[in-house]
Amino acid sequence: MSWVRNRSLSVVIRVQLFVILIAVIIFFLGFLNDTHVLVSVMFGGGVGVISSLAFAVIVSGHEGFSASGVIRTALRAEAVRVILIVVLLWIVFKNYENVNAFAFIGAFTLTVLIHSMALFVPSNAKQ
Repeated sequence: MSWVRNRSLSVVIRVQLFVILIAVIIFFLGFLNDTHVLVSVMFGGGVGVISSLAFAVIVSGHEGFSASGVIRTALRAEAVRVILIVVLLWIVFKNYENVNAFAFIGAFTLTVLIHSMALFVPSNAKQ
């Protein structure tokens, strides 16, 4: 993730991918015959991860130290993230007729909640 220079966001995106992988494995074991559930979990997680990645790329591109610049960058990144979430949700529900709403929204909610955990990841690792 060379585009993401912020350690906290990089860790969060990796955790999101790991959680979605675990969710896919759990749903695979629970619903062996229903591939629509697996695809729904992957799409739901994908929406959250893609929007978090867009947020991280915008925040990582921030240069400068003024408070107004930091706030502007954070608001711009969050606006792009929300717009991307809405567009991706619309694309999935519009184009994938067999979406399992429970699995899709569950995976999406997990990734959004994990994104908010970036505040708890220290920005520098003590060595």
